[in-house]
Amino acid sequence: MIRVQLTISGKVQNVFFRVNAQQKAQQLFIKGWVANNADGTVTIVAEGAENQINDFIDWCHSGPSTAHVQTVHVDPIPT
Repeated sequence: MIRVQLTISGKVQNVFFRVNAQQKAQQLFIKGWVANNADGTVTIVAEGAENQINDFIDWCHSGPSTAHVQTVHVDPIPT
């Protein structure tokens, strides 16, 4: 199991990014949370098997079709 914090920038608010991220995480059996930030970014803390987290990070680079992701910054969190 690994845990990461993702900070996602671009057009990621008001495009259902959080709800879609939650659904994708559930599909991958990932635990965690997602929140909008005042600066327009989205923060996600995700925990799961390394391959599932990597698949989730890949998904975050595009997000839902209504989003336009510019960057995904990944910080490992010690477990």
